[in-house]
Amino acid sequence: MTPAPRLRPRFDAEAYLEWERGNEIRHEYFDGEVFAMVGARDAHVTVVGNLFVLLRNHTRGGPCRVYMADMKLRVEAADAFFYPDVMVTCHPDDRSAERDYFKQAPVLVAEVLSDSTAGYDRGRKFAAYRKLPELCEYLIVDPDELSVELYRRDAEGRWVLYPSVAGETVELASLDLRFPIENLYEDVEFRDVT
Repeated sequence: MTPAPRLRPRFDAEAYLEWERGNEIRHEYFDGEVFAMVGARDAHVTVVGNLFVLLRNHTRGGPCRVYMADMKLRVEAADAFFYPDVMVTCHPDDRSAERDYFKQAPVLVAEVLSDSTAGYDRGRKFAAYRKLPELCEYLIVDPDELSVELYRRDAEGRWVLYPSVAGETVELASLDLRFPIENLYEDVEFRDVT
C-alpha cells in the first residue's frame, strides 16, 4: 500500500486509534501525522496473498499468528502505527483483547514494494521497525522481479542482509521456514518496466 499525503493536523496515538476505527479508509500514523493508504497493483496483492498462504500453512496449529494488510502494527518507540503487508507474531500478549486492533511484538514483518513506497519501506519505516525488540526479520519483496531482501537481526543486534533472486531459496529463520523464491510469485504477470 502507498501512503498518501498527510490528511489531518498532528494528534496523539490514542486520538488516532479512536479516529481510525470510524474510517473506511486505512491510515498509517507516524509521530503525530496521519497518511491515507491507497490501493495496490495486481502483482503487489498477489505476492502478499502468496506470502500469507505460505506463512499461514507453516504456522497453522502453533502459537504464531499471521496477519496481512488490515491489521495495524504499533511501534510505540517510534510513536507509529503501520499496516504491514504481512506480519507474524508469536507473542501471547498479541492475542489479548487489549490488542484486538493492533499488534506490537512481531517476529517477522514483510513489505511488498510499490513505486511510491520503496524508499519509505527501506528507510524511515525500516528504521521504525528496528525499534521493535521482538522483531527478528524484515522481508522486502519486489513484485516486479524475482528479488527479495531479507534483513535478519544477528546476535549483536546488527541487521544483516540476506538477498535472494530467481532460483534461490528464501530462509525465514525466525519461523524455521524455507521455500523457493518462485513460490512468492505464483500467478504474478510481470509488467515490462523498461
